[in-house]
Amino acid sequence: MEIMLQTKDLCKSFKEHRAVNKVSLNIEKGKVYGLLGPNGAGKSTTLKMITGVLKPTSGEIFFDGRPWTRKALSEIGALIENPPIYENLSARENLKVRSLLIGVDDQRIDEVLQIVSLTNTGKKKAGQFSMGMKQRLGIAMALLGEPKLLILDEPTNGLDPIGIEELRELIRSFPAQGITVILSSHILSEVQLLADHVGIISDGILGYEGPLQQGENLEELFMNVVRENRKAGGSCA
Repeated sequence: MEIMLQTKDLCKSFKEHRAVNKVSLNIEKGKVYGLLGPNGAGKSTTLKMITGVLKPTSGEIFFDGRPWTRKALSEIGALIENPPIYENLSARENLKVRSLLIGVDDQRIDEVLQIVSLTNTGKKKAGQFSMGMKQRLGIAMALLGEPKLLILDEPTNGLDPIGIEELRELIRSFPAQGITVILSSHILSEVQLLADHVGIISDGILGYEGPLQQGENLEELFMNVVRENRKAGGSCA
């Protein structure tokens, strides 16, 4: 088993609040990893440490077999919270702005527009896009640098059933392209359809990590982990 991303005893505290408590993740290459947890469980904080937005209080992060440094960010694409789009620009113009920042050519813009099925939007401004189209544009921006790891935080939030189905198909296509995916969500049914492995986090504690078995009662597993974590203690170093 090859590991794309690993965290060891990762912690993040904000004053007296311990948001992430000794989380040790093991994300296998070429898989979709579902990071599950209730709202406020510590999922987004964990992802923000992996993407360099927040500095860990303690613990270690390893990317593709080596200690994480900011250089790793060139190989990590992320869509955390709202897509960072300019609503007065078209899809292509949004991608052009991003491409100039990271130094990729126009051919790559064409490739990612094709991947996310936004080739036919022409000069239509992103502010006029549906929520699903905005999410796909955000994913296109995350894909521009040809990342090895793609991090998606609650990507189906606010989408209608058609948008969710389109996004689901898109996410499932990534491992075949050599892209490992971390999908953060509190929607169990979505993760059950998409993920190969799951990690369940609540109250800042990773209470379970393992392969997602076909026919497994994910809701029962999730609730058991959440209940156990509420009883657990421990603290960050």
